[in-house]
Amino acid sequence: MTISIITATYNSAETVRDTLTSVARQDHPSIEHIIIDGVSKDGTLDIVKDFPHVARIVCEKDRGIYDAMNKGLKVATGDVVGILNSDDFYNNDQVLSRVMAAFEDPAIDVVYGDLQYVRKNDVYVVTRHWKSGRYKRKYFYYGWMPPHPTFFVRRRIYEQVGVFNTDLRSAADYEMMLRILVRHDAKAGYIPEVLVKMRAGGMSNASLKNRLRANREDRMAWALNDLKPFFFTTWLKPVRKIFQFITR
Repeated sequence: MTISIITATYNSAETVRDTLTSVARQDHPSIEHIIIDGVSKDGTLDIVKDFPHVARIVCEKDRGIYDAMNKGLKVATGDVVGILNSDDFYNNDQVLSRVMAAFEDPAIDVVYGDLQYVRKNDVYVVTRHWKSGRYKRKYFYYGWMPPHPTFFVRRRIYEQVGVFNTDLRSAADYEMMLRILVRHDAKAGYIPEVLVKMRAGGMSNASLKNRLRANREDRMAWALNDLKPFFFTTWLKPVRKIFQFITR
């Protein structure tokens, strides 16, 4: 089976080489790496062109990262699709082969794992450990979600449920996972190991204002799927992150 990896880039020259290298070194034999670039001006595309494993480059203006991801979904041809951001990288060379081994079970629609946050300028220092744990549908109601960069989906599932909702600025990935796992009851498999390392940052946690906006979008994600969370569901979601610092 082929796996398509979508990477959205925009002025990503500082970090994208690590991303590209981590995909190029994967030992899975059939990988389609798709780069969706928002017309970078810092040499990002020059770096991308140094990596012959890249199957396709789409370079055009977009309306943000989720619009870029949607463009990637439209051109992906693999049996399974993963999304790797341009400042993230796979933890080791066997990540994709282990993911695809999990998909050998025809009952599995989604595979996910654990994630570590690392320092932006020193990726050997782990600042936070996101241990996902095994999935149960009820966990979403208690603020649970898997880390999106570790979230791999059969392409036919995306064809059934649709693309990312670009009206959401920070919660489109949460809404997509809620749509796939809770609304459509997809069957998930968990790999209990770190699959992806992510440089620390993120707009939803950058300030109290952004956190409040993210909470509103999280509630919108439930409403868009005609689902009713508990009154505390979207407040538990950021609280869960505290334990990721304690247990790293």
